[in-house]
Amino acid sequence: MAEIAPGARIAFLGTGIMGGHMARRLAQAGFRVAAWNRSRAKAEPLLAYGATLADTPEEALAGAEAAVVMLSTGAVIDEVLFSGAALDALKPGAALVVMSSIPVETCRTQAAQAAARGISYVDAPVSGGEVGAREGTLAILAGGDAATIADLAPLFAPMGRATRIGPVGTGQLAKLANQIIVGAAMAGVAEAFAFAARGGADLKNLRTALTGGFGDSKVLNLHGARMAARDFVPGSPAQYQLKDLKTAQALAGEMGLSLTLLDTLTGLFTDMMAHGGTDRDVSAIFEEVERRSARAHTGEGA
Repeated sequence: MAEIAPGARIAFLGTGIMGGHMARRLAQAGFRVAAWNRSRAKAEPLLAYGATLADTPEEALAGAEAAVVMLSTGAVIDEVLFSGAALDALKPGAALVVMSSIPVETCRTQAAQAAARGISYVDAPVSGGEVGAREGTLAILAGGDAATIADLAPLFAPMGRATRIGPVGTGQLAKLANQIIVGAAMAGVAEAFAFAARGGADLKNLRTALTGGFGDSKVLNLHGARMAARDFVPGSPAQYQLKDLKTAQALAGEMGLSLTLLDTLTGLFTDMMAHGGTDRDVSAIFEEVERRSARAHTGEGA
């Protein structure tokens, strides 16, 4: 595969909260972006940046040198690209770059199916949320052939910093590891804020005071601000965090690992979904921590 540089035709499938920004940055960097999204309205803002809109995945993929996928789940990717002939529109020698968070085994199965069509496959899930997608500062966790990932470096550059983790599937493995860390940090900030607020602390001042100390983190800065303002409009929907935690939990079980913190986090985010957390920002875990605290304080059941 030749280097994928600005001027290349790129298919971009999935222009939601993060995908829309990523596709925009590619178009602004000089790539010829053909975007497709099930809800066309979410892709229409890309027209202002020189992208074209496709009515079908096949139309977006036709003639593309690389396809970037930011669809919601592995099952959706299977449905859109692998259940029919859509992927046949992508010419042999092209690259399929799956930047969604999907199970490791799903990714490896898709890679084998792509290889049978002469298409290179890279799993490159991202971390950094909507802010990282908007500003082009995403951490891109790439799994696949080293030479292929090197050829994709100009494609990754407008979106963030890409690091090859290892062979296909290890990008997804790294993303799951990231989500365990993020989930733990999120729950930690939520509990610390609930604790401090109960004692009368001003949460905005608390967040400012902790900045620069050992408790500082991107989670504290970004999501701590959301918690302090109780602004839970989704930038990073919590349902996707839970999806990744469940995927990590299942894989850990297959590996013979018992991860106590992962199990606790999965239970916490599962309860959040059950109490109205669907489609709320991941930082709304603060409300679930408060709910549990109130329940324990009054002695009430779940």
